[in-house]
Amino acid sequence: MRMRRELAAVAFLLAGVTSAPPLAANPLPPMFDDLQERTFRYFWETANPANGLVPDRHPAPSFSSVAAVGFGLTAYPIGVERGYITRAQARERTLVTLRFFRNAPQGDARTGMAGHKGFFYHFLDMQTGQRHGNVELSTIDTALFLAGALFAQSYFDREEDEEVEIRRLAAEIYARVDWKWAAANPPAVTLGWRPEKGFIPYDWRGYNEAMLLYVLALGSPEPAHALGPEAWRAWTGTYERSWGAPPYGAEPRPHLTFPSLFVHQYSHMWIDFRGIRDEYMRGKGIDYFENSRRATYAQRDYAIENPLGCKGYGADIWGITASDGPVDGTFAWQGRKIPFRTYAARGMGGLAHYDDCTLAPTAVAGSLPFAPEITIPAVVAMKERYGDLIYGRYGFLDAFNPSFEFKAVLRHGKVVPGKGWVAGDYLGIDQGPILAMTENYRNDFVWRVMRTNPAIRTGLVRAGFTGGWLDK
Repeated sequence: MRMRRELAAVAFLLAGVTSAPPLAANPLPPMFDDLQERTFRYFWETANPANGLVPDRHPAPSFSSVAAVGFGLTAYPIGVERGYITRAQARERTLVTLRFFRNAPQGDARTGMAGHKGFFYHFLDMQTGQRHGNVELSTIDTALFLAGALFAQSYFDREEDEEVEIRRLAAEIYARVDWKWAAANPPAVTLGWRPEKGFIPYDWRGYNEAMLLYVLALGSPEPAHALGPEAWRAWTGTYERSWGAPPYGAEPRPHLTFPSLFVHQYSHMWIDFRGIRDEYMRGKGIDYFENSRRATYAQRDYAIENPLGCKGYGADIWGITASDGPVDGTFAWQGRKIPFRTYAARGMGGLAHYDDCTLAPTAVAGSLPFAPEITIPAVVAMKERYGDLIYGRYGFLDAFNPSFEFKAVLRHGKVVPGKGWVAGDYLGIDQGPILAMTENYRNDFVWRVMRTNPAIRTGLVRAGFTGGWLDK
């Protein structure tokens, strides 16, 4: 009986999976051609070709980030469409990756496992693919990986044996994820689990990056694993405390706020939210795409106001999100003491507001489709003004801070006299939005492919979304 259910789930996911036809591209300055190719090369050149694992960061020695693997699986078809690699090359790398994840050991042992109940650990050893240290089994990072796998499933739509296998592997990996097990406090999904302690005592409740997670949980073709519409209602049930207009700029733009811009980007990498609305957004008269547009403008307005007096902040230099930073320590700056941090979820507005003058190019480039009229000039200005420091082999380094010129022991990067701190690494989870969202702006590529995936459509419909492309 279980085998029949699994085969039925795979058949559901394979039905109707077909890539969408191309559209004419929106124009971009020539520098974006170079930026996209360099960013693509991060995934293509740093991944382990034996198992498809993508490092969390580079060039510093690193474990693999499961989320970065999902971004990598999304990158390979973009590389085909842009002419960086052949379809055969992308197919081979994708197959290696999906075969590894399909066959990687799953179980509740503390060591030797890659995951449990279909989910994967946040970080994996780059060579063995087993759990790194004592990291958690991560529901959101698994969801980001799954989005990449489902994108590959929809893109590789030919009847060649290898592409048939890609579709089958993606379907099997997705169908076995037990979302009901992860709903430790039903119907909400927990942040994660550790074999040493059990479930993390916090749930994904809106508004944050887990919108994609719930769409996938509702879209599961396996009845024993899928969540129902009540999970989406629980997710949106705390939205109202996030609704507001940040106090920056002359024009109030109320929206669901979250300080870090990555929250307004991640789910949008794969799901086209333009013109489709759930019950909450129907009540507000906007959609989630417009919500992210307003959040993008709020960041630009904050940089113009520049309450900390950060160097460089302005109409064309802005963008703070989760990123590397210079140091964990407090220093005097502009007549006040500022706590600087290394990796942190930086952002403006809301309860978790935190800014230490550290800018992240992914915050701007990853928001390209939402507000191209302000993001394109900002990306160009960052490269023109700081490119000699922050632009290299794989495009933009993770972050920089023109204000930080203090003497300190640094964990990452370096301080350049007269220029401030600059990161030394590229981060996979920050490279991914730059590449995918640039391609979405060009021609809707990732969105068009994912609109054909039955899991995405089913999850959105079960969550109560209507309108736009869902009604076609």
